[in-house]
Amino acid sequence: MQSPLSPTRPKSPWGRFDPYDFPEDQDKEYVGFATLPNQVHRKSVKKGFDFTLMVAGESGLGKSTLVNSLFLTDLYKDRKLLNAEERITQTVEITKHTVDIEEKGVKLKLTIVDTPGFGDAVNNTECWKSVADYIDQQFEQYFRDESGLNRKNIQDNRVHCCLYFISPFGHGLRPLDVEFMKALHEKVNIVPILAKADTLTPIEVKKKKFKIREEIQQYGIKIYQFPDCDSDEDEDFKQQDQELKDSIPFAVIGSNTVVEAKGKRVRGRLYPWGIVEVENSAHCDFVKLRNMLVRTHMQDLKDVTRETHYENYRAHCIQSMTRMVVKERNRNKLTRESGTDFPIPVIPSTTDTETEKLIREKDEEVQRRHSEHEPEQEHSHDEHSDRPLEPHSEPGLDPGPEPEAS
Repeated sequence: MQSPLSPTRPKSPWGRFDPYDFPEDQDKEYVGFATLPNQVHRKSVKKGFDFTLMVAGESGLGKSTLVNSLFLTDLYKDRKLLNAEERITQTVEITKHTVDIEEKGVKLKLTIVDTPGFGDAVNNTECWKSVADYIDQQFEQYFRDESGLNRKNIQDNRVHCCLYFISPFGHGLRPLDVEFMKALHEKVNIVPILAKADTLTPIEVKKKKFKIREEIQQYGIKIYQFPDCDSDEDEDFKQQDQELKDSIPFAVIGSNTVVEAKGKRVRGRLYPWGIVEVENSAHCDFVKLRNMLVRTHMQDLKDVTRETHYENYRAHCIQSMTRMVVKERNRNKLTRESGTDFPIPVIPSTTDTETEKLIREKDEEVQRRHSEHEPEQEHSHDEHSDRPLEPHSEPGLDPGPEPEAS
């Protein structure tokens, strides 16, 4: 039975989420700002959410399968697999797949950024440069939109998380893994993934995780750090958070195949010796990765991207623009003092090389104008020298009146 409403309080639009809908609150007077979280929630749900996830790693480590398993969708229906000969000359590409997902009235625009060709060539020197350039391009586009006139409908394509797949074959990190993560750890949240964990025994998984964590710390690689729990959090949440931290790198198995195990149908992989269940925490860390990525830390990944990585890029851009403006102002001051006063435009968004090119062009223009003025001055000097001298009287002597004509 519902409690009677206070005669001074109207019916709440929040229903069962009304923070004042308790028997002890019915006869009390409130201002009403306790519904602010509900207002924010309602507005956010109506607007929808977006999340951009990048997957990187060499071919054959199960990146596409894991993405399809995480979000229960098929993003790679039209994918073409290259043979060994084609991979030799293949360059790193950047491909985007966008899908709209809705769950219980909440809409999510998911963008998956894939990097086919990474680590597949014979010479992988700086093969991560195109990936870093793509991340910077998204930062630059957001910075331009944010600094523009129309800021209402800004499309956020910044990369919020990068799942980097580490090969299970080997002893820890390879040089390519180290160079990639060191090149990108200041630009994006990196979450290391130990791929194809079903090729390792539980003891091997434990040893390899310890080795990878040790090398990450040794080489000074900054991976995504889980936020510390608040003191008022319950013990179950603290334990879950500690398990996530201990699971780095996540040892995962991907599968889109449904098999039958112990009378029930599960997603897994069927082997001669048994079945590996993707969503079984005793078999792999797939559930932990999905919970971290979607249920518990998606908003924190977006916050770190906005408050740390993007702010670092934005501060660097503003500093570069400020130095450029000061340099141009100093140059304007020098040209005014030298007598060649003509306007030099301030270019706020050009790179250093373009600025230097413009400065060279202006210098050439100044020299050209000087060379054009010099012949004119010589010509005028010659005209003055050929002209006959006019008689002039000495100071203090009166030339007298001129004689009249008869």
